[in-house]
Amino acid sequence: MKDERITKLAARLIHHSIQLQPKERILIRGHINTKPLLKELIDEIYRVGAYPYIELEDDEISRHLLQGNVKEQLDTSSQWALKKYTDIDAVIIITSEENDVEMTDVPIERQRIQGEAMNSPTLFYVNNRRWVLLKYPTNASAQKAGMNFDRYQDFLFKVCTMDYGKMEAAFKPLKQLMERTDKVRIVSPGTDLTFSIKGMPAIICAGKKNLPDGEVFTAPIKESVNGRISFNAPTTYEGITFSDMELNIEKGKIIKAISNQPAKMNRILDIDEGSRFIGEFAIGINPYILEPMDDTLFDEKISGSLHLALGLAYGEADNGNRSSIHWDMVLIQRPEYGGGDIYFDDVLIRRDGNFILPELHALNPNSLKQSLFY
Repeated sequence: MKDERITKLAARLIHHSIQLQPKERILIRGHINTKPLLKELIDEIYRVGAYPYIELEDDEISRHLLQGNVKEQLDTSSQWALKKYTDIDAVIIITSEENDVEMTDVPIERQRIQGEAMNSPTLFYVNNRRWVLLKYPTNASAQKAGMNFDRYQDFLFKVCTMDYGKMEAAFKPLKQLMERTDKVRIVSPGTDLTFSIKGMPAIICAGKKNLPDGEVFTAPIKESVNGRISFNAPTTYEGITFSDMELNIEKGKIIKAISNQPAKMNRILDIDEGSRFIGEFAIGINPYILEPMDDTLFDEKISGSLHLALGLAYGEADNGNRSSIHWDMVLIQRPEYGGGDIYFDDVLIRRDGNFILPELHALNPNSLKQSLFY
């Protein structure tokens, strides 16, 4: 029986996220178990009068390919991918992993050369094409979220189909404030970090690049970051789950990194020159995402959170840092997670997850919920 929630989600992706126009060409990259959504997307694209192209992906096959890949092989893949992205107008990427530790036995060197080879085509579509990334529900992702599958599926469809147009309007005062700000200070248990965002654009994220969504991001001036920060949400990167992460940073560079797996963490941070610098600073504001799920697409939008990304800076807010990694780490500052403050130019703007300035009160969870509907 047809699930009308999937039909609604397909329409939201095509009309809000991508804003697809007649005769445009759109590539959809989806895991093989996302076929119900892929079919709805194809039908909706044809109703628009545009042209869909589909790539099916499978993690098990990808793992086998990664275990033997070499630079010459990946250079060919990179050239093909760049040509493909040149020929299309928009991209939808649908992830749906059944096992997020599928790649744990792939040597880090194989993962490094894969990341380096695909960096150029990825940067091309990220900076030059309309795109959106979506998580599709699986039993594995429901288990990580601590929910049964039915509850998780309901939750995901709800947070992906809320009124992101209203969210976008509510975010504008924060964007304007960030773009007037020079010095940022973050204070929490185990954290006292400062950096400058002077002259950097602030980007509203309200369903155009990610679903679910709900953040405003920028990037610190590359060498301005100093101090210490501790993250309290776990993160899985390259199939390895890290917790209790702490970074000590001087003149922008991570000089000491601590976690439950310090050796593996530092191997990732030594992948290339840019991996020990920060490429993104963002504030998470989605009022319906409250608890960490060890899933970056959700966790970086948690209400009352902030995150830094190690490595690559996005072109929309580019501090010049280049890397084959972009690793988001999340700090939740609501009272039950230890609380914390954010200061802009020595003015307190958020305490314990709630915005203090009157012009930002509309972004506090209860106010924002009243302005959104599923």
